[in-house]
Parts: sequence; structure tokens; C-alpha cells
Amino acid sequence: MSSVKNIAILGAGGLGRAAAQLLDQKEEFRLVAICDHEGYAYCPAGLSSRIFDDIPVMTTVGTLSEFGARSDDPIGEIIELGAAIDGIFLALPNLPSEFIPSIVKRFADAGWSGAMTDALKRTSAVKLMMELDGDLKASGISYVTGAGCTPGLLSAAAALAAQSFVEVTDVEIYFGVGIANWESYRATIREDIAHMDGFDVAKAKAMTNDEVAAELDRRGGKLELVDMEHADDIMLELAGVVDASKVRVGGIVDTWNAKKPVSTRVTVTGRTFDGATSTNTFTLGDETSMAANVNGTAFGYLKTAMWLGGLGAGGVFTAADLMPRFVK
Repeated sequence: MSSVKNIAILGAGGLGRAAAQLLDQKEEFRLVAICDHEGYAYCPAGLSSRIFDDIPVMTTVGTLSEFGARSDDPIGEIIELGAAIDGIFLALPNLPSEFIPSIVKRFADAGWSGAMTDALKRTSAVKLMMELDGDLKASGISYVTGAGCTPGLLSAAAALAAQSFVEVTDVEIYFGVGIANWESYRATIREDIAHMDGFDVAKAKAMTNDEVAAELDRRGGKLELVDMEHADDIMLELAGVVDASKVRVGGIVDTWNAKKPVSTRVTVTGRTFDGATSTNTFTLGDETSMAANVNGTAFGYLKTAMWLGGLGAGGVFTAADLMPRFVK
């Protein structure tokens, strides 16, 4: 990539704001637009994450006096920018499962062409994204779904680790997430709660902030997640690595402390051609935050999606199909 690419971020919550901070330190990608559910901000010369310094988490970017504007349809405003944007990262809530796919379809229906990535987590949501393959090919959109940490970075690591074997018998992903202030990642925490016994997507989405806080208080701030509906399973199956039923995902989320409660790892067990049974393990450094692992991977895959677009390869891909390219 020889020229700077203009990037839009859909979503200005904790993940979106962290993504803007990451882009401050990149030369190949320039943030030019960001939106939330009440407004958007746009500057063709580039937006710095410093725009958030005077905007509390609950306040829309539409209030920015120089670059922002309130809007009843912020997504439509980004679509209208059209050719001014090369790539888009959807840092939007995952609930309900059809939400992000419906946003992507709007871009395809409008005839926008470019590169897009998301950090979708649920298997059901990624399946809905895969159904848009024909629409995105027709529009000229190259899209990588499930491009966060898990699924995403760890799915790709599993696909790579599987190469030691002629048969993969088990994939386990176990993650640790530390968040100093859960309200900065409200959508992510609700998504995690939806995986727990006694909860579902509808119940978690309907919870008020006070109800979420009370649930976290009851659990000492920690959410222990087991056998999650995580798209690593369908992504690795589509990539031909292993049957989805043999992929297990779980972890611990500490919503009161920034330090990870456990290390994040993926283990791939299989049989080699010469009859040995072994396990390959990939562990992330404890100092890498959720935002670092998710956003770094998402932008790496966004660069890969741009490369695919240059080859004329549109449609929907997953993080297990490809390797992310490093954004300088």
C-alpha cells in the first residue's frame, strides 16, 4: 500500500474510541469519519482521538463543534460520504445478531465499494454475514467478518497451528479480559452476559445499566463464560480445519480491574502424519488489552480486505480464511 487510506469507524463506544487511538499511531491508515447512534464526525484531513478528550462516553460525537453533526441517520451520513472512504471498521454492538449484517447490507444496497471488517462474535451473526456474500460481490465490497481477537486473531492462529496435523481433534480457546471501567464497554459486557446461564440475547439487551451493574456486583465483577456461542467454530469449519462441534470457547472477564484474570490462549490438538498426538498452543501476552488485540487485528484484516479488493475479489471472507496484513 503506497498511499494513505481513509478509514471510517462505525461506533464510538469504548472499542471505537480505542480504535481511534490506535490509528493515531499509524501512517498507512487515516481516520476521517466516526459515528455513533446520534451523530457523526468527519474531517477529510483526518481526525485525532483527542476529539474525545472533552466528550464523555455517553455523549455523541455529533456535538463536536468543528467536525460533528447530530443526525437521525448517522450510518446514512457515512454512506453519503461514499468515495471519500476506503475502508470501514464496524465497532458496533453485536446485539441483536442481525444488527451488523443489516448495516452492511445498507452499504451494499447503496452501491458503495471498498473494504470492511467487523469484530462479530456470535456464530449466528457470522452465518448471517455469510449470506450477504452475493450482495457484497455485486457491490464491490471485500469484507472480512469475525476479525477481532476471538474470533479473529485466535481463529487464524488455530488455522495456522493445525498445519502440524493430518487431523485436528480439538480446539480450545480460553481468554482473559480485564476492564477497569465496564461502562466504557457496555455493549461488550451485555454480549458476554447473554452467554451465561439464565440469560439470552433478548434479556441481556433489555437490561438497564443499573441492572448490569447489580449483576456484576453479585458476581464480584467477574463473568465466567463456558461453551460460548462463538463464531470461531463455524469459521474453522468453513476453512476446513475442524468440525464446529470440536471447537470450545470460554473465558473470564473481570469488569473491575484492567489486569487480565487469566492468560488468553488457543490450544489445537491433533494427530500427525507419523501417528503422534500433540497440542500446539499460542498464548497472548498478558499486557495486551482486549482493545489492542481486537482493534489491531481488525485493521490488519482491513488492510487484507483492501488487498483483496485490488485483486477484484469481493464478497465475505472470515479471519480463518486469511492472514491479516500489518498496518504501518
